[in-house]
Amino acid sequence: MRADGLAGGEGGADRLGELIPVALRGMAAGVAERGGPVPAGGPAAVAAALVAERGEPGPAVAGAAEPGGGDFGGAGLHRAAPAPAPEGGERGRADFGPEGAHRAAPALAAGNGALPRRGVGAEAALEQLSRLLAAGSADPADPACAAHLHCPPLAVSVAADVVASALNPSMDSWDQAPVASELEREFTTGIARLCYPGAARPDAVVTTGGTESNLLGLLLARENGVLQPVCGANAHHSVARAAWLLGLPAPIVVPCEGDRLLPDALDKILTPGCVVVATAGTTNTGTLDPLPEIAAICRRHEARLHVDAAYGGMALCSEPLKTKLDGLDLADSVALDLHKFGWQPVAAGLFAAREAADLGALTVRAEYLNADDDTEAGLPDLLGRSIRTSRRPDAFRMAVTVHALGTDGLGALVERCCATATELARRVEDHPGLRLWGPPELSTVVLRPVVADEAGGDELVARVRRALLEAGTAVIGRAALPTGPGGANQLWLKLTLLHPHTTAADYLPLLDRIAATAGAELVAGRESPVAS
Repeated sequence: MRADGLAGGEGGADRLGELIPVALRGMAAGVAERGGPVPAGGPAAVAAALVAERGEPGPAVAGAAEPGGGDFGGAGLHRAAPAPAPEGGERGRADFGPEGAHRAAPALAAGNGALPRRGVGAEAALEQLSRLLAAGSADPADPACAAHLHCPPLAVSVAADVVASALNPSMDSWDQAPVASELEREFTTGIARLCYPGAARPDAVVTTGGTESNLLGLLLARENGVLQPVCGANAHHSVARAAWLLGLPAPIVVPCEGDRLLPDALDKILTPGCVVVATAGTTNTGTLDPLPEIAAICRRHEARLHVDAAYGGMALCSEPLKTKLDGLDLADSVALDLHKFGWQPVAAGLFAAREAADLGALTVRAEYLNADDDTEAGLPDLLGRSIRTSRRPDAFRMAVTVHALGTDGLGALVERCCATATELARRVEDHPGLRLWGPPELSTVVLRPVVADEAGGDELVARVRRALLEAGTAVIGRAALPTGPGGANQLWLKLTLLHPHTTAADYLPLLDRIAATAGAELVAGRESPVAS
């Protein structure tokens, strides 16, 4: 079969029908090899596995793709010298040590493995590299993979993404994306109404995520003459980065308590000409700032308000949870991410503005994309809908997902994750080896091994996380929070629960594993003559 066949046009769907099962077969094989939430062995072992898969560059493997050439089995693998499996690693898994390497497929092609001169064909390439990617990926669908705001995507959104990729609408001009642009317009209009149900003319655009959306929030503020960013100590790092990129002063940082911005402290420093960035779902703990109070202070001081609701924003779809977002509609702009609570593949960001006219700041003219006479004749201007030019039709899979589940269905998934986090937090409180930071407001559970307070401190907490990661048994997050003496930062571990079909019981083995690893690391640290 031709490796250079097209996905679109006549026969394109048929060719995809032949190739997708091959890719999925490779993916399934890789998942089985990995056998856990993440490949074991750490960065060195993963890099060694790639060497074992592709072979050494240069003459030693120049004939690898030829009949009778080296094939990465036997002596070929020994040349790759992959890293050994970590002590305690689970055998039978793709641990990217020698045993995992011996399962490597034949060489991909002669020459440079990443850029071969001669290809191996579509089927072989898909199956080999899909297997390799799956074996070496973190799996957000595994309950033990709970470090980040990294969701397991819904199958319906992934399937929709295949269609969008095959048809490849480019969202920078209408003539490249006739229906995709209309679907995007309908979807973003709905998102704008979700955020601003009472506004006269809200609007929304698609972004790559919270970082780009926060950049837009400060950009629109700047274009309205507002130059000084203000944010809580709990704000996402992208706020300071956006200020730097836009040539604005560094943000004035307002103190927090319980990872929540203090309104009284904001009131004391706020002046006209400021843009406040509040947070509805912090990265560290999932806490929401008090939006109604912040909005009232901003109005009193004639300041602009942008809300980073990348994490918590889709709680708007849940009747029981949407009250947590009271005051969101008072903001001038809002960041949302559907690759968090939305279960979309990355990237799936949205930026909503209460006044559609504010988005005029994105307007730019390019004769070949949005000429004045074309727009006056009725062709929609897509270039002014983003700070990017070429961009994927990411709204399509989001629209398909909402069409499939409805906002009620999405809201129910958010509720499940939050309910599981609440129950898991109770289990942490009852666990003799763990301490809970506080009750979760969304789906983040923050905890700390008890032995870290008795001996070992933050260094022990950091070692626990790395030990679990290197063993390939768990991926958990970390957060520095001001809980130490005199408000000093302490290191905590965090579990971010974005799997809507798990229960608290699915995470109980992970709690035990964290506590046991902390005890083992404490003993190892005492026995080691040199502190690690």
